[in-house]
This record gives sequence, C-alpha cells and structure tokens, in this order.
Amino acid sequence: MGFAIPSEVHPMTDALPEAAAGLPDLLPYRICRTVYSGNMQRVVMIVIIANSVILGLETSAAVAARFGALLELLDRLCLAVFCIELAMKIVCERLAFFRSSWNLFDFLIVGISVAPGAGKYSVLRALRILRAMRLITKLHHLRMIVESIIRSLPSIAWISILLLIVFYIFAVLSTTLFGHRFPEWFGTLGASMFSLFQILTLDSWSMGIVRPVMAVYPYSYLVFVPFILSSSFVVLNVFIGVIVNAIAEVASERGAEVRAEVEAEIQAEFHEEIQAGIHEEIKAGLGILRPADGATVIVALREEFDSLKAQLDRIERLMESCGR
Repeated sequence: MGFAIPSEVHPMTDALPEAAAGLPDLLPYRICRTVYSGNMQRVVMIVIIANSVILGLETSAAVAARFGALLELLDRLCLAVFCIELAMKIVCERLAFFRSSWNLFDFLIVGISVAPGAGKYSVLRALRILRAMRLITKLHHLRMIVESIIRSLPSIAWISILLLIVFYIFAVLSTTLFGHRFPEWFGTLGASMFSLFQILTLDSWSMGIVRPVMAVYPYSYLVFVPFILSSSFVVLNVFIGVIVNAIAEVASERGAEVRAEVEAEIQAEFHEEIQAGIHEEIKAGLGILRPADGATVIVALREEFDSLKAQLDRIERLMESCGR
C-alpha cells in the first residue's frame, strides 16, 4: 500500500499528515515517520549547507591540492545522504512522489549528480552546486517566495509586454532624432534599444550617453527623462508590486492551512482526552460507564476545546495586527 504523504510538511512539526495516522507499524510507515520527522529535515538541511561549502572549497587550487581526496569523500557522502532521502520518500509516497513539483525538483538536482556523464571534467560536475538550491524546498519562507514568483508570472508577462512597447516607442524616437550624430548608440533600432536598456539600468546613463547627446541636442532630455520615469520608476515598481501582492496571497493561504492544521490537532487532542476520561472512569472501578458520567466528561472536555479555540482566535487576530 502507498502513503500519499505531501512533501510540504510544516517545518516546525514532526507530525505526519492525517492520512498516515492510525496505520499499522509496518516498515513503509516507519520510513514515513523517519523521513518527514523534524530531525531528519534538519539533518538534510545541514548536509546541504555543508555540501555547498565543500564545493566552494574545491574551487581553491591550494585547498584542493591539500585536501582534495577528503573533499571528494565528503562530497560523495553528502550525495549518498541525498540519494537515501529521496529513496525513502519514494518508498513512502510511491507514485504520489512524482506528482509534487518540489519532489521533481529535488529528483532532478540529485539526478544530475549521479548521471553517468558526471565525470571529473564534465559540465555536469560543475552543476553539482545546484544542490544548494535544495534549500528552497527545505526552508518554508524561500519556498513561499518561489511559489509567489511563479504565481505572478502571468502578470509579469503582461507587464513585460508593456515595457517592450515603451522600449519600442522610445527606440524609434531615439533612432530618428539622434541616429545621424550618434550612430554607435542610436544608429539602428537594435542599437537604440540596447542604449535605452543601459539607461534603464542607470549604469553610466548620465555621463556615458545622455550628457554627450545633450551637448549636441540640448532638448534631448525631453526624450530621456520621460523614458526613465516611465520605465525605471513606474513599470519596474509595478513588477515589484505584483510580486509583493502574490507573496501576500500565498502567505494568507498558508496561514489558513496552518489554522486548519491546528484545529485538526485540537480536535484530535479533544477526542483523545475523551477516550482517556472514559478509560479513567473504567479504571476507577465503575465497571460500565454510566451515561450521566459520560455526558459530564464530554461537556467538560467540550468546554476545554472551546477555550482552546478561543485562544487560537486571539492568536490569529494578534498575528493579523502584527502583519498590518
């Protein structure tokens, strides 16, 4: 049987998802508990950081000459840890493993390292540093930012089209007005767009391009200043606004998920306390639990549950006020 355990486990908990609760103590279940435990996630994160440092040290000729064999051994040990982690996840999730984009990302990064062509002087060997990107899948906040950027791609595409239109308009103007005297910057439409891109980045735009043009065309600022205002300050800020809005949406959705998880945990604790109360009544010598006693236990535990839920609501309101 397979266990559909999602890879996006909350980083501060060691609990398995609800689908795995109550399963028998089989080997796949124990593997699931191990690979998704908080300790295992922390160990893998430390190995990722250590492996990144090792790959950086290998770029030093002096360090590689003295500790090359040791660094190679440590690199292979780190790769073995990554392979074992992926193998445990595949055993745990079966085919569900390949339905997660983050799992596929990890599988691709590790697969590049174990590819047959990853020899000493191959390009694939240089791509081993991509293992550092696995930190994205381990750190919740990094994963949230990446998800936000991906979600905002459609809006970014439309903003890019708007920016391209602005570029094209000012490139035609610049080529027509300044191309005869400054052919190296504005002689062709392509050269004008490249010069405008340099102005967009604000890299030597004043002394390098604009002021020499203004020395010949005093009123050329009427072209360059509107271009800088419309591209650098307006369109690019819209880029930032779209991404920030996407981050806020993802954070709000994640907050709702965390609230649902906490409520599920509280309900689980509530039912466990009911069962514990019934067992205590039986152990006290009542033999068979009387309906009145059972009702009393249930009412008391339900009041405790309502109290915990009220505390959860206050915590949520406090988090919202802090966010604002």
